[in-house]
Amino acid sequence: MTHLFLPLLAPLLLVIGAFAARRNPGIRPGRYPQMAGWLALAATAVSGLAAASLMLWGPGTSPLIGIAGVGLSVRLDVISVTMLMLVSFIGWVVLRYSATVMDGETRQGEFTGLMCAALAGVLLLVISGNLVQLAIGWIATGAALHRLLLFYGDRPGARRAARKKAIVSRLGEAALLAAIVVLAFGYGTTDIATILANAGTTEAVGTTWTAAALLAVAALLKSAQFPLHGWLTEVMEAPTPVSALLHAGVINGGGFLLIRFADVMLAAPGVLAILAMLGGFTALFGSLVMLTQPAVKTSLAWSTIAQMGFMILQCGFGLFPLALLHIVAHSLYKAHSFLSASEAVAVVDQARRPGPVAIPGGRAVLRAFAIAVTIYCAVALVVGIDDKAPQTLALGLILVFGTAYLLAQGLADAAPRQLTQRTALYALGASLSYFTLQAAATHLTAGTLPPPPTPDPLEWTLITLTLLSFGIVAVAQATFPLWAGHPAAAGLRVHLANGLYANAIFDRLLGGWSRQTQS
Repeated sequence: MTHLFLPLLAPLLLVIGAFAARRNPGIRPGRYPQMAGWLALAATAVSGLAAASLMLWGPGTSPLIGIAGVGLSVRLDVISVTMLMLVSFIGWVVLRYSATVMDGETRQGEFTGLMCAALAGVLLLVISGNLVQLAIGWIATGAALHRLLLFYGDRPGARRAARKKAIVSRLGEAALLAAIVVLAFGYGTTDIATILANAGTTEAVGTTWTAAALLAVAALLKSAQFPLHGWLTEVMEAPTPVSALLHAGVINGGGFLLIRFADVMLAAPGVLAILAMLGGFTALFGSLVMLTQPAVKTSLAWSTIAQMGFMILQCGFGLFPLALLHIVAHSLYKAHSFLSASEAVAVVDQARRPGPVAIPGGRAVLRAFAIAVTIYCAVALVVGIDDKAPQTLALGLILVFGTAYLLAQGLADAAPRQLTQRTALYALGASLSYFTLQAAATHLTAGTLPPPPTPDPLEWTLITLTLLSFGIVAVAQATFPLWAGHPAAAGLRVHLANGLYANAIFDRLLGGWSRQTQS
């Protein structure tokens, strides 16, 4: 059983780094920034050993270091190991980057310590074997992030973003703590594995439904879902490493919460339906607003809102293995996107188009979608659909809509034949990749995460509406050059660029303090 305690070393190493910052919190604190990077690398090595332990001895929960259900314990399974490896690796990369980019800052030592504290909180959260430890990790991460957002506290924008994030965080923490109280008293234990094993019993229907609703609220607030998403787009006043850590690790806490308590969530289908609706709307909303943003980091923030919405949609459909896969993929590429944002600006600035832009007509767009869907259906039939849930097939079709947009460029009259052939291969590759990754994620999480439920009439309705909504938006985006000159398009662009004013309404509901800060 001692191997089950191994993952606790990962957050402990980062806690040591956080306390070491107190010795020299100021400018150029000697070798401390490099030491923090080495500690994060050691935590990454611990995560690798934890993965090996899982493969050798299987999943399990360590004994509790504490009393009366309060203390430290580790849940070792594919969920915790995946998140442990992901967060520790990204933390190592971000801390190495911070040692260079923050060199010369007056509080570099303090900044590095806060980054270590935030990482330690996330690591403690993802390996939690009991509810109390999960709450401590959740709250500690939020507290460290608040200090990081105020690193440039003399900036009004930074203070505004930190205050708004604090309000949303307190609401999310209240919902999580309420869910923990309901689960602990309803099941008579704080052990997460025991709660999950008994989540589907008829004796705990009321407890499970209430807890699922509260967990959903906490996850929605943590993941910046509409309409309380505005704080995420305003945290750009913080240093770039904070943005990378926030978008690549911290904000995924909402998705992790839903995945960890998947058995509880499946016992409340009405709550899952609400998650699917809110997540799907946020994904569409965020992806459209992202296209109107002139600043790279702000555009990336809106991209994160959209991606988190899509992840919540996956959880709402009960596709928890795919949601876990989404967290990994999104975290890696978004961390890279933020850390290389300045390089991307330079590349775009130097780019020159070699010839005329290929604009597809209406017929080309319709042909592109027909070809992409046909390719997807053919691949699905080849790989077999008997063991695929309808939600899984619907999600893959939504992803193929993105390749249809690329295919439409290849079918434009001005497009060279090589582009047409290449975009057709994209559709084929995307379909094959989706089914391959879906099968791998389902296989690796079998026995840990439950399969998606059999759709009832409500879920069939949601699946249909989701396909129609994403399909209409995808067609509208593909044909945008054809109607961009219409006066209504200019007005729509202005409204989208302002996020349909949801954030402004949030500011006004909070008493107009953002306007007072700017005056």
